[in-house]
Amino acid sequence: MTTTSEPPVRAVLVGCGGISRTWLRAIEQLPAVAVVGLVDLDEGMARTRAAEFGLGDLPINTSLEAALAQLQPAVVFDCTVPTAHATVTLSALAHGCHVLGEKPIAPTLAAAQQMVAAAAAAGKTYAVIQNRRYDQQIRRLRAFLASGAIGQITTVSSAFYIAAHFGGFREQMPHVLLVDMAIHTFDAARLLTGADPEAVYCQEWNPHNSWYDRDAAAAAIFTLSGGIIYTYHGSWCAEGVNTAWEADWRIVGTNGSVTWDGADGFQAQVVAGREGIRSTYRDLEIPPLAEQVLPGHAGVIAEFVRAIRTGATPETVGTDNIKSLAMVLGAVDSAERGARVPITG
Repeated sequence: MTTTSEPPVRAVLVGCGGISRTWLRAIEQLPAVAVVGLVDLDEGMARTRAAEFGLGDLPINTSLEAALAQLQPAVVFDCTVPTAHATVTLSALAHGCHVLGEKPIAPTLAAAQQMVAAAAAAGKTYAVIQNRRYDQQIRRLRAFLASGAIGQITTVSSAFYIAAHFGGFREQMPHVLLVDMAIHTFDAARLLTGADPEAVYCQEWNPHNSWYDRDAAAAAIFTLSGGIIYTYHGSWCAEGVNTAWEADWRIVGTNGSVTWDGADGFQAQVVAGREGIRSTYRDLEIPPLAEQVLPGHAGVIAEFVRAIRTGATPETVGTDNIKSLAMVLGAVDSAERGARVPITG
């Protein structure tokens, strides 16, 4: 990615908690990125992370403002908790930095809209880590669907059933499945369909065996643009026969259907004949992707760097990813009201 005439992009990483390890491992694969400073309210945590990744000589700050003034980075990587995302992003943009941050954009749609508007006003790029978009198999499925092989998409369903014994703060979170995990699945639905959310009805509950204090299971029916109906059902306390983290999928089109188990398992069929009560079908192969992509965080970061260098728009730009956040917040709103609600992003 780099050339002798193009030095690495200088970046400051803010927030040195557990997720920062994932970012720093990804950045180790990317010679186009140079982390030039770490920031955390807990200086000891920042120093621990620097030592862990052989970055002991880097400047360490407890103030983002001080780090930006001292180091003049081109990019800020925001690994802080969601409640800090707006503060970090607005400060970085005000200092002329591009920003790539962890999901979700913010806890509220109003804060997210403020961040997106600030990036536009500053003429800078603000994008969000949606690492599961950079799974090779979901991109393979997206290409297959975009080819029109099963016709126009009409119906999509996903199932997410994993027993996650996290301990800690998640077990006390309200709306824990929707807020902390479902954004990945909702964003995947948008990726696969190319459609935007319009409305949702959602119900949450806490199964009898749950070790979470609040509702850890949910079912939702979304109306997407183009008349697509997307249904989501999932649980974070489902013991046994767990799905993949990427969920289990069925996509129905006007001329056939495809299933994906969230890993390497695909099955696709299209109509071969329509005689009789039931059609007959023929199997289709899901072609491999011609181009390999870097997986996970590395893929998102690499595309983000390419975009800011070329003036392109990254796939997970805030103006688009806010629609995935709107799905989460719409589902929460619906569950709290017990009613179908419109989604605006």
